Amino acid sequence: MRFKSIQLHMTQLLLFVACCSSAAAQPNDDGGLRPWRENEWYWERGGQPVLLLSGSDDDNLFQWPKDKLIPQLDRIVEAGGNVIRNTMSDRQDAGFEVYPFLRLPNGKYDLNQWNSEYWNRFDTLLMETAIRGIVVQIEVWDRFDFTDNRANDRYRWEKKHPFNPQNNVNYTFAESGFAARYPDHPGANKQPFFFTTPQQRNNQTVLQYQERFVNKMLDHSLKHDHVLYCIDNETQAEAEWGAYWARFIKSRAAEANKRVMVTEMWDDWNLRADRHRQTFDHPELYDFVDVSQNNHNKGDEHWNNFAYVRKYLSKNPRPMNTTKTYGADGNKFKHTDQDAIERFWRHLLAGAASIRFHRPDSGLGINDKAVACIKAARLLEKEVPLWEIEPANHLLGERSPNEAFAAANNSAGLAVVFFPASSKLPQKSQVSLSLSGASAARVKWIDIDNGQSIEGQQAEVLANSMLQLTPPTFGNTVAVVSAGK
Repeated sequence: MRFKSIQLHMTQLLLFVACCSSAAAQPNDDGGLRPWRENEWYWERGGQPVLLLSGSDDDNLFQWPKDKLIPQLDRIVEAGGNVIRNTMSDRQDAGFEVYPFLRLPNGKYDLNQWNSEYWNRFDTLLMETAIRGIVVQIEVWDRFDFTDNRANDRYRWEKKHPFNPQNNVNYTFAESGFAARYPDHPGANKQPFFFTTPQQRNNQTVLQYQERFVNKMLDHSLKHDHVLYCIDNETQAEAEWGAYWARFIKSRAAEANKRVMVTEMWDDWNLRADRHRQTFDHPELYDFVDVSQNNHNKGDEHWNNFAYVRKYLSKNPRPMNTTKTYGADGNKFKHTDQDAIERFWRHLLAGAASIRFHRPDSGLGINDKAVACIKAARLLEKEVPLWEIEPANHLLGERSPNEAFAAANNSAGLAVVFFPASSKLPQKSQVSLSLSGASAARVKWIDIDNGQSIEGQQAEVLANSMLQLTPPTFGNTVAVVSAGK
């Protein structure tokens, strides 16, 4: 069995090298998600640019019963949403989740047999999202599934998980190298599950079942063209772990004459951390970047961290996704609803290709505030396609930290300015906007908190090409400025 497994690794590696070595060997363009050829910071689908926005109330919606899933997907679409996060997670947080493997009458799992219910649920999600035009960003592995650390399910690895030797009939503790319990936070990276690949500990006993799981997942997901792949949830694993699975997924796709988009999500809140460069510096492995952990930051630091990555990637632009926008009143991280709204809008103007509100209670999910935000963003998109503007805080004058954020297209005389809800009550925010060479401007306002345009348009005559902008409300607002002569 070991010889066959090694032989399989070599075949997959050769396939991956072959599909990347020449244009002639590239899989056919199947109309799936790609970095947009005209502006690679954004996604395209079927040759048309698409901005991915959303929120959802869970991270693994495929586990939901259909009578609960369908209303969630419909609410997302009605809000203007078109993307979800879907971890392949099987931890039983709500009680209705199931494992992918067959449970035998003796209570143990057989990793060589499947639980059809798990995969039927996955199929349902893929089909229902395809019908609605919702992109699915899969996360293959979630480190929290393989720990005993979480307070609400303290023994999920020890007593429940099929990969734990005491819970399956396939291998022993000695053969697998696993321990009965892993009580440390998974950020400590002590779980041998994440060290199995050939360039790490080459644990063929476990790796063959990991590969079998990923192959089964791909049997279902490669039938569709609305899927993105992320290897892990906020990982601190070794670089070799993510690289192995990125190659594995790409080689399977190449066998099916398909091209798929893959990334890794690192745990570091600081996007300047060396660990993030393991994605940034390897476009041959990672077709886009997910910088969700920037959403632990606030204000100008949040904006500037994202700007740093954009500059770092500028020689080889790729879509920048933020599939987890944190913030909800009462959150354990002490992030508020307002933090979530601000993070969404800063990333939107800074050039993110995909933005999703994280699930409660760490995020807004798809609650009324999230819906209003998404609707407001779609109103903005109708006025100014986001891929036609670039971050432009340098155009703002008289600006205090976190008072306003700008993006612009100078050649088209367009600018967009986001004003977070005023913290200076009862005084409104006010900044000046430089519009070089313009002598007049029209300003349209969008009320983010209500997801609607504010009636009327504001006409301004500029002095020295400077426009004074004062929001019409104390809430979260965005100005669309059209300059003229």
